[in-house]
Amino acid sequence: MQEPAGDPVERLESVLVDGVRQTGASIGMLYLLQPGEQLLRLALLSGVSQQIAAPWTRIPLDAPIPVADAMRQRRLVWLGSQEEMARRYPRLGIVLPYDFMLAAAPFTSGASVWGGIVLLWPIWHPPQLDEEERQAVTTCCQRAADLLEQVAQHGRPLRAPEKPRLLATQLRESDPAQAMAALGFTDRLPVGCCALDIEGRLTFINPAAAVLLGADAASLVGKRPWEVLLWLNGPLFEDRYRAALISRQPTSFIAARPPPLLFQLYPSDSGISIHITPATQPATTGPGEEPPASSEPVSATALYLLTHLAAALTEATGVRDVAERLADQIVPAFGPQRLILMTQEEGRLHIAGHRGYRTDFVHRFDGTSVTSATPVAHVLTTGDAAFFPALADFRRAYPDAPRYERTNAWAFLPLTVSGRPIGSLVLTYDQPRPFPPAERAILTSLAGLIAQALGRARLYDTKHALARSLQSGLLPQALPRIQGLEVAARYLPAGHGMDIGGDFYDLIRCDDTTAAAAIGDVQGHDTTAAALMGQVRTAVHAHATDGTLPGDVLARTNRLLTDLDPGLFTSCLIAHLDVVHHCARLANAGHPPPLLRHPDGRAEVLRLPPGLLLGIDPTADYTTTKIPLEPGCVLALYTDGLVETPGTDIDHTTHDLAQHLAQAPDQDLDDLADALIHHAERGIARHDDIALLLIRPTANGG
Repeated sequence: MQEPAGDPVERLESVLVDGVRQTGASIGMLYLLQPGEQLLRLALLSGVSQQIAAPWTRIPLDAPIPVADAMRQRRLVWLGSQEEMARRYPRLGIVLPYDFMLAAAPFTSGASVWGGIVLLWPIWHPPQLDEEERQAVTTCCQRAADLLEQVAQHGRPLRAPEKPRLLATQLRESDPAQAMAALGFTDRLPVGCCALDIEGRLTFINPAAAVLLGADAASLVGKRPWEVLLWLNGPLFEDRYRAALISRQPTSFIAARPPPLLFQLYPSDSGISIHITPATQPATTGPGEEPPASSEPVSATALYLLTHLAAALTEATGVRDVAERLADQIVPAFGPQRLILMTQEEGRLHIAGHRGYRTDFVHRFDGTSVTSATPVAHVLTTGDAAFFPALADFRRAYPDAPRYERTNAWAFLPLTVSGRPIGSLVLTYDQPRPFPPAERAILTSLAGLIAQALGRARLYDTKHALARSLQSGLLPQALPRIQGLEVAARYLPAGHGMDIGGDFYDLIRCDDTTAAAAIGDVQGHDTTAAALMGQVRTAVHAHATDGTLPGDVLARTNRLLTDLDPGLFTSCLIAHLDVVHHCARLANAGHPPPLLRHPDGRAEVLRLPPGLLLGIDPTADYTTTKIPLEPGCVLALYTDGLVETPGTDIDHTTHDLAQHLAQAPDQDLDDLADALIHHAERGIARHDDIALLLIRPTANGG
């Protein structure tokens, strides 16, 4: 494929800009799937601030988020109302409780998924996308997929930046004379006028507005009003700004500062115009009288981010998952440049996860004693958080503690569950940070949420380790060495959040010249499935050892399972291998078809006569099929986790795997097994275990 002309990043920007313009969307977000990661990163952003988008800058592919669903299901996801959004995606509905419509669509090419796009429309958009808008979304996604595939094939896969790039809105060009006339017009108005950009910063304010706000205009321009005016620093003003920006609908509120002021907000693609006048009636809601500094209110964004993080942590499973979700949310949303999460075990603190640090720096603290004179240990033993607004404060308390690069502010937070210390969280900042009371309260609440999630995650990890131990104990620890056969096997558990499965494989020596290979999958993902898997494997092993034909082995095993009546069904495929006569006999009980690569490189899908799953009908018969198996052939047996991709026909992915097998170089079977696994793991996250057994007859078999 020809290398794309022009800068790929600029071309990707044009994809998003064109997608927003052609669909009439008010907001656009473009995500990239990172090479080697099961993670979406927000790369480009249009029409909304980075601060509002912060909770969704990094999205695990298994998260219940529209763009992740669109990629897993390989289809467009449409949300036509706030009610539908709250029902299908409650986390999204909680953090953005505003009226808007949303579409998410994936970038796909063949079996690969490269990323996705999210578009938002105001609520006055019709309840469905029309054909022209759908075609525009499809074209946008295809352009992005083609570009991303091209650069990847030339060894330069695009990676999302650490912070998403906010695309500037094209403002209407104006005549300088008209601009000066407009400025003079607003200066003469007796009512207040000001403007906020997409990020909420003040870009213009007229004299009347400055008088009404009781502040010098120069001190306000370039800043967010609710961050510099204490009497506006409550959730209401910031929430109304967010509501106007997301919904693109005018909104208003009354601030109860004598005299009460009416704020009317008018949004557009480039920002928000605000009209300020004295209120004709007292405020019933809104910010109160100017508070003392000690009672600084918590901002709306902080409250929404805290709620979003709480929801995200409820979906986390193990400790590693908690650490990843924590880093994905806190670093972009709460301001720190770096974090370290530590857990306590047997009197020592161990690194559970970190973000923004070099690994060699972090690992020097792994194993820190809880009695050591370090800030992470001190906050754990005392239960009190420690905040250091500047380097001088940190040096006074811990003169010998190492400083990481440009760090100039630190927050050390204890993690406790029911009064029991279980770890510490370290947040560090490049710039000095005052840590006002409201921020300290938010961070303390944050620590409580993390501690609860961490406590649940440790219990999950313990249970999961026991379950995996059970499953691995039921699988063969090593395959027998059989003259005339090369074999390689792989077993991969599904992604995090899944329990153990019932996939199994086996290679059985029958005599000096024959062997049997088996592969199967018990329905379910729990200890019951694993226990039944052990029974099935034992039954197959016992029946196949004496050279019984594969169809008869399946029939006998089937009768055993129906007698046991476990309530679970099992797929199974058995191959009897004759290394002297270079042939194989196979029988299938509802299992994915095997693949056969011939010595000349051709690969085919072996469509064997289908048989019922084991455990359904005790009278079921299973047909044995004989095939030639010449030296140099490769017989591939696998479970459906290797070929199942949500939203894609399994026949298509099976054919794609056969093509990949045909194109693979003639190599060591272990390398070939790794190549097939790597092929299956490209793109989106798997939701099932994978078992793979490769068999190749050699010339010295007889």
